[in-house]
Amino acid sequence: MMPLKRTCKEVTALVVAREDRALPLSERLALRIHMNFCDACPVFERQFMTLRNALRQWHSYQSRDNDE
Repeated sequence: MMPLKRTCKEVTALVVAREDRALPLSERLALRIHMNFCDACPVFERQFMTLRNALRQWHSYQSRDNDE
């Protein structure tokens, strides 16, 4: 496999991993290249970011409720 060519399964794993760690340059490039040519992975990324943001908001609401 070419170093910058990734499958959708690998790319979705990188999208999730990006939340926990900084990706090396090669992985960031592979992610960007794949996203430019794939129809499904950008949709997954948007859905994942929406879920992440919703969980963050829920957590902040929970923290406020516990402070009162």
